[in-house]
Amino acid sequence: MALSLPRGTRIVAATHNPGKAKELAALLEGRFQVVSAGELGLPEPDETESTFIGNAILKARAAADRSGLIALADDSGLSVAALDGSPGIYSARWAGPGKDFGAAMDKVRERLEETGFEDLTAWFSCALAVAWPHGGPVVAVESRVDGLLTFPARGAKGFGYDPIFIPDGGTQTFGEMEPQAKDAISHRARAFAALKAALFD
Repeated sequence: MALSLPRGTRIVAATHNPGKAKELAALLEGRFQVVSAGELGLPEPDETESTFIGNAILKARAAADRSGLIALADDSGLSVAALDGSPGIYSARWAGPGKDFGAAMDKVRERLEETGFEDLTAWFSCALAVAWPHGGPVVAVESRVDGLLTFPARGAKGFGYDPIFIPDGGTQTFGEMEPQAKDAISHRARAFAALKAALFD
């Protein structure tokens, strides 16, 4: 029997990041009753896997098993070509325990300064995992969007590293774009398209 997520299902979004929770809810298009892991007081598991897919599955499984609900988890991050793909899966950790992405963006700029800013190629990756509780099945997908970095940071409409990333073919950073415009082309939107094709009615 094929797995599916019928409309109206109550699911937990396995995130404590309010910006990410809001973006996930918007991409779900009102199909489900969504509650975040932060709202439920669920602990954040240690992200011990070496890939975005691995960490998404880990987070989805942890939230599903603790809440008893079907869980959706996202693991995403910025990879910079000149930094050998860093920060990558460590994107959130570069922001520190206080989730200071201003400091994280400064760290990216400082590392690039050491390379002479010759290559500003970068990409956002997003892995999404849906886990059923109590050892149930998991469905996971991954996608990315390519672009270039720009400094200084521009825009305050996004979150994370959005203000320094310009997607290919664009002139605005993700931080300058209206949410609907970003959602139409982002790494998360592309991953959601794959997930919808696999699971949504």
